[in-house]
Amino acid sequence: MRAALLPALILLAITPLAQAQTPAPAAADAGKPLAVVNGKEIPALYGELVKQEMAPGQAGSEELDARVRESLVNLELLSRAALDKGLDKEPRLAAMLDIRRKDQLAKAYLEDYVKTHPISDAEIQSTYDQAKAQPLEPEYRAHHILVKTEAEAKKIIADLGKKAKFEDLAKKHSKDPGSAGNGGALDWSDRRAYVPEFSEALAALKKGETTKTPVKTQFGYHVIRLDDTRQPEFPPLESVRGEIVKQLQNQRVREAITSARAGAKIE
Repeated sequence: MRAALLPALILLAITPLAQAQTPAPAAADAGKPLAVVNGKEIPALYGELVKQEMAPGQAGSEELDARVRESLVNLELLSRAALDKGLDKEPRLAAMLDIRRKDQLAKAYLEDYVKTHPISDAEIQSTYDQAKAQPLEPEYRAHHILVKTEAEAKKIIADLGKKAKFEDLAKKHSKDPGSAGNGGALDWSDRRAYVPEFSEALAALKKGETTKTPVKTQFGYHVIRLDDTRQPEFPPLESVRGEIVKQLQNQRVREAITSARAGAKIE
């Protein structure tokens, strides 16, 4: 689990090395503290956690080790100074520290719950089979032209009736930056990818047909042509296994929260 470190630690970490006042150790030793500040040891584990936060996935280096060590020394001194001044008793700071502590504990508990309630192959297969049993939405391939006013859309429909080419009108008039350059072409997609008004108009068209009246949506007025439809194939289990596992893990998290709340007295 990756701890959320204080932003101050990151700021301290970018302090130029020329400002360092403490000598860096010759070599890292997991059995020894990273440093000892006024008799207080800074465990080597702290350094590993900070390095993961500062440079995730990167290999260690003497420069990085020195920055991490210097940051933790500064953090120890400054946090001690804050405690000596009683700043930890300030209500807002005390509340923030308590919330962060509880947040990390809650994350640790949820990760442990998911780990101790592993996802079985049977659950994955069952979830896959349930999804596969549901009817699939057909996919549509279409062109559209988006303009600002109804009058513009009606003029385009009229021009199409005079044998104007849809793609040429889209390139000239459409305000949709994602499709205008391609003559208004839209990728294969089911209706759920579109806003309801566009979706309903698209589904009402026959192959090769264009809307007879402008379709108003939150984006403006559309002229839509349906090019083709197809029935998609359900993906094989192995291609969606990762998504199913994430879905089931999220379900585990909800179970853990529900269980914790079930025995609680909340007023």
